[in-house]
Amino acid sequence: MPVAVLAFVAFAAAAFLGLVRNSTAAAQQKTEAPEVKIDNFSFGPAELTIPEGTTVTWVNRDDVPHTVVSTDKAFKSKVLDTDDKFSFKFDKAGTYPYFCSIHPKMTGKVVVQ
Repeated sequence: MPVAVLAFVAFAAAAFLGLVRNSTAAAQQKTEAPEVKIDNFSFGPAELTIPEGTTVTWVNRDDVPHTVVSTDKAFKSKVLDTDDKFSFKFDKAGTYPYFCSIHPKMTGKVVVQ
């Protein structure tokens, strides 16, 4: 009987460790939502490639206001002050060029696959 109990405990421990490993792997596979930093009058990264259904967040790290406006009017942020954020979920494949309406030379692009 004690051998059976030890075998069960060993099996249960192995199963538990397997679950822990699987949940760790799942957490590693789950990527963080992409973020575009607005800093020094530029978008970084300037081009971002993502799968359909992904939400992108822009964060203004500059000390002046900026906007995020797509050229095809798919999305448009309010004026973002320092540390303000704007998010948009890309549900359709395509290329989405965008710019800052306050500083039009600031441009970026999201490619959705």
